Amino acid sequence: MRSVATLSSLHVHHLVFSKHSVSLFKPLRTLPRISCSSSLQFNISFAPPKPKPNPPPQLDVPNHQHHDNDDSFVADACSGTGQLFIPWIVRGEDGNLKLQAHPPARLVHALADAKTQNAKKKKKQSKEKQKKESGVVTSAAEDRNLSKAARRFYNENFREPPQRLSKVLAAAGVASRRNSEELIFEGKVTVNGSVCNTPQTRVDRARDVIYVNGNRLPKKLPPKLYLALNKPKGYICSSGDRESKSVMSLFDDYLKSWDRRNQGLPKPRLFTVGRLDVATGGLIIVTNDGDFAQALAHPSFKLSKEYIATVEGVVNKQHLVAISKGTIIAGVHCTPDSVELLPRQPDISRPRLRIVVHEGRNHEVRELVKNAGLEVHSLKRVRIGGYRLPSDLGIGKHVELKRTDLKAMGWKG
Repeated sequence: MRSVATLSSLHVHHLVFSKHSVSLFKPLRTLPRISCSSSLQFNISFAPPKPKPNPPPQLDVPNHQHHDNDDSFVADACSGTGQLFIPWIVRGEDGNLKLQAHPPARLVHALADAKTQNAKKKKKQSKEKQKKESGVVTSAAEDRNLSKAARRFYNENFREPPQRLSKVLAAAGVASRRNSEELIFEGKVTVNGSVCNTPQTRVDRARDVIYVNGNRLPKKLPPKLYLALNKPKGYICSSGDRESKSVMSLFDDYLKSWDRRNQGLPKPRLFTVGRLDVATGGLIIVTNDGDFAQALAHPSFKLSKEYIATVEGVVNKQHLVAISKGTIIAGVHCTPDSVELLPRQPDISRPRLRIVVHEGRNHEVRELVKNAGLEVHSLKRVRIGGYRLPSDLGIGKHVELKRTDLKAMGWKG
């Protein structure tokens, strides 16, 4: 009996030593429970294993989808190509949550609508950018983002009133106002589907539908242009005579490239402000603004114009006095603002006179010089109002006028 106890104590000491040795040098592992024949029992165990994460909470899914369906759903989602699919948790019509592999229909429709709205917004922004680059400003009446009250206020206070049909056609570049009246009398113009034979008919180009020779009048007007041309001799200022060279032919290249430079805008109909006879060269203004042309060309505007007249023979004081006294032209006594004999230049043998007038009668400068007993060799206009012909502008060339140039000529429009 003692030997058995001694053996048991040896086994216990050996096991205790083995426990420490295992814990120091070997990974932890669970040893079998050892018991002896005596009533003493020893339970030897190691540190508890690392805790496992808590499982996700169970979803309240329909009864028919419990356990088997969920396991098969997750297995199907993780099987195949090995790609992990995240299920969608949606609430069904019965009010319970459920799992599905595809997103809800409402979300799909919302994403499609968002893409469509973004595309429309980008398209609208690109159009607005093109309008800004081309100089076209959208009116408040056309801006749909404004409220009805704002558009009504604009229409009542700022919208252009209806204009005469002939004026609308001329402003759109169809023809001159006189030729537009002829088109109306010939029955080639329709307004809202009906033939209109009255040029004084008031129309609103933004609302009324106007056709000329079967072509619809564009809603947009071409931008107003103001050009200064160095007119050469031998060109007439009217465009109706096809047998003579017109100054309008000098703008053919400019109008040919119009569509490339101004996309979406109709071509302007250019005409001269006033006239210079075929033998006179120099500064002449070309525009498509009828109000501007009428104001500058009318004698009541009293816009001064400076001419350089090269004459034959010798000029003395009596000639200058005779020119300053004026002459009668078409029943009206016309006198110049100033007359001056310019100093001689080495490369010009003939004397030159600077003559400034403001009435702008037909052949006024030539008649003044002729009445003084002198003969005009060449005549050139160099100034209109406060705008002078640029010295570096070649003959037959043109330049666009700036706002300051228009103000220098007295235009406040």
